[in-house]
Amino acid sequence: MVTPSRITLARKRRGLTLAELSKHAGVSLQSLSNYETGRTSPRPPTVRRIAVALDFPEQFFRGQEVDELPPDGISWRARTKTPPRVLDSARAAGTLAAQLYDWIDERFRLPDPDLPSLGKPDPETAAEMVRTRWGLGNAPAPNMVHLLEAHGVRVFSLPPDSLEVDAFAVWRGSVPFAFLNTMKTVERSRFDAAHELGHLVMHASGERPCTGPEAERQANDFASAFLMPAASVLGHMPAGARVDQIIEGKRIWKVSAMALTYRMHDLSLLTDWQYRSICAELSARGYRTDEPQGLTRRESSQILTKVFQGLRSKGVHLSDVADQLGVTTEEVKKMLFGLTVTSVEGGGERPSVNRANGALSLVR
Repeated sequence: MVTPSRITLARKRRGLTLAELSKHAGVSLQSLSNYETGRTSPRPPTVRRIAVALDFPEQFFRGQEVDELPPDGISWRARTKTPPRVLDSARAAGTLAAQLYDWIDERFRLPDPDLPSLGKPDPETAAEMVRTRWGLGNAPAPNMVHLLEAHGVRVFSLPPDSLEVDAFAVWRGSVPFAFLNTMKTVERSRFDAAHELGHLVMHASGERPCTGPEAERQANDFASAFLMPAASVLGHMPAGARVDQIIEGKRIWKVSAMALTYRMHDLSLLTDWQYRSICAELSARGYRTDEPQGLTRRESSQILTKVFQGLRSKGVHLSDVADQLGVTTEEVKKMLFGLTVTSVEGGGERPSVNRANGALSLVR
C-alpha cells in the first residue's frame, strides 16, 4: 500500500510540480493528485514509473507516514527571492535527514539537547548567556559543528541542489536540527552555524518571529557576538585598524574579514568612514564573495563520523542503511558532509556518543 504523503515528499525533494511529475512519469495530473490526497492508490506499474521519475526506490513509497519538519518553525537563511520549490526541496531533504537521525537514535545514545531557553534578551546578551552556559568564556569558538553536536543539535549538510539556501534550523519536537550549506568557505559556514544557533535559542519560544528581516538581523548579531566576543575583539584589535591588520586578526576567531570588519564597527573600533573604506578595499581584494588564503579544513560532523566508524566493523554497508530508509545511497551521502565512509555497523551492543569536556567520544 502506498503512503500518499511520501509521494508528495519525494516530489518536493526533486523540486517538481504535479504537472512536471505527470510529464516525467507519464501519469495523468488528476491521477497524481488523487494519489497524493489518498483518494486512490496507484497500481504497482504506476508506482514503478513514479519511482523512476523521482529517483526513489519503490519501497520508499510503501513506508510509514513521515514526520515532516514543521514549515512554520523553520528559520531560513536564504536569498529573499529563493523560489518556494527550492525551499520545499531543502525542507524535504531535511525531513529525510531527520529520518536518518531516527535510525541512528535507535542504535546510539546521542547528547541530550542543551540549549537554554532565553526569553527575549538582545542578541549580544543571548550570545554571552550561551557562552557562559557552555563554559566558553571569551575564548574563540572551537569547531562550530562539533560544538553544536556536543550540545545536542543534530547537524546535517544540505544537498548540492539546495545551494540557494545557505542554512536553516528548526526544532522537531524537543530536538534541534541545523542544516548547513557546506559548499561555502569555511569561515562563512562557521558563521552560518552560529547564525542558526541564534535562531534556535532566540526564536524557539514563539515570543519572537523566527523569519523575516528582523529575525535575520537578530541571528546575525548573535552569530557575530558568539564568534567574536566583545572582550576578545577589544583586547586584540586596535581602533582604526588597517585592512592587513583585519586580515591577520580574522584568523584568531576563524571568521571572514568582512564579518570582523562589521564586528569592529559595531564595537566602535571603526568609524563609519573607516568601515566603508575597509569594506570597499576588502571587496576590491575579493573578500566580499570569497576568502582568499582562508581556512581550508572544513568543519564536518564528529557525531556522524564516530557513528559510522563505530558501526563499520559489523559490515553493514551504507547502502544497507539507505535500503532501510527507503532512499538511494547517494541521497544518504548528501546528508553526511561528504564523508567517504562506505560501510556501517549494524546490530550488537548499543554504543553511546557522550559529551565530556566539550568533546565527543564513542563508548562501547
